Amino acid sequence: MIDTGDTAWMLVATALVMFMTPGLAFFYGGLVRNKNVLSTMMHSFIVIGLVSVLWVIVGYSLAFGSDWFGGLVGNPSDFFGMKDVGQEPGPYADTIPHVLFMVFQMTFAIITPALITGAFAERAKFGPFLVFMALWSLLVYAPIAHWVWGDSGWLQDLWGGGALDFAGGTVVHINAGAAALVAAVLYGRRVGYGREPMEPHNIPFVLLGAAILWFGWFGFNAGSALAADGIAANAFTVTFIATAAAMFTWAMLSWMFAGKPSAVGVAAGAVAGLVAITPAAGFVDVMPALAIGVGAGLFCYGAVQLRIRLRLDDSLDVVGVHGVGGAWGAFATGIFAVAAVGGGAGLIDDNAGQLARQLTGIGATFGYSFLVTLVILKVLDLTVGLRVEEEAERIGVDQSEHGERGYVFDV
Repeated sequence: MIDTGDTAWMLVATALVMFMTPGLAFFYGGLVRNKNVLSTMMHSFIVIGLVSVLWVIVGYSLAFGSDWFGGLVGNPSDFFGMKDVGQEPGPYADTIPHVLFMVFQMTFAIITPALITGAFAERAKFGPFLVFMALWSLLVYAPIAHWVWGDSGWLQDLWGGGALDFAGGTVVHINAGAAALVAAVLYGRRVGYGREPMEPHNIPFVLLGAAILWFGWFGFNAGSALAADGIAANAFTVTFIATAAAMFTWAMLSWMFAGKPSAVGVAAGAVAGLVAITPAAGFVDVMPALAIGVGAGLFCYGAVQLRIRLRLDDSLDVVGVHGVGGAWGAFATGIFAVAAVGGGAGLIDDNAGQLARQLTGIGATFGYSFLVTLVILKVLDLTVGLRVEEEAERIGVDQSEHGERGYVFDV
């Protein structure tokens, strides 16, 4: 039966997660140069429209339809065009309307491809970008969501226990991080990379975006309990603690190694903590969450420094924050999960085998996302081209692709 308390909470949680994608637009928009702020923010906003349409037609069915091809994807005909998705409880949550579960999951499907856009900011053609986002949503996001959360997805049944991912460490963050690595390489470095200054043009935007993401993430993680209960309360609490720990850790590292505590680093550290606690939020206690946050600050900061040394132009550090943070969070779940919190047991709860399941989930997600993204982007590059011409890039993608400017001072 429908529970009004659970339904009210999930309505709020869904709105919170939807708000994260505009927050991501501010976060990413502030990190680029002023000539590219609109195009960068546009990437996040247009994904809301594109993925929502695809999701209600077939994406939801591919992710959450009945098992098809041995747990690799959902049956596209089950919920095609929202067939049998109404106000009654559905197969995944028995106290909220099926349509509410569908739209809650849609907000996850929206923000995941939007995360990838930070890897190729300031140089993408808009048309091929839309095709990439559409294909990636259906061919990469939906199948991996089915593996982890769908009806008999193969990672759910792995070796009798399944890989644990409470709110998207594999489905969202490792998935986006792997795709971002491919995109950063295939789009190539920005014109002038390493020779010209490319510092963030609006750090207050970055901090605002990080704050919106943190606020919305309570819906992301606590909402994944699908009920207003103790697991949701635990997920809310550990999300807060891990994020604070990661933010403080990153700030101290930047102060130690760069000589000054960075405001951009504080924002990046907060996001790294949010990413890392996501797969563990429904399975770990508060003190392990603190350790996960500190680890996120350390590992993600180190990954960003390595990226700089390797001269990989992952413009907004999607790989270092989301890929590495998601992998650490998924692995840490296998260490710190305790059955008393949410039913999943890890190493500290006498279930060492969970680490193997977590590593399998990490590897399978990364490998599949990497390979399919490589095929999609390579085909687009060989046919229509991925990036704008050099002159258009120098002018700025705002004007060359959209005919607009973020800031007009000469009127």
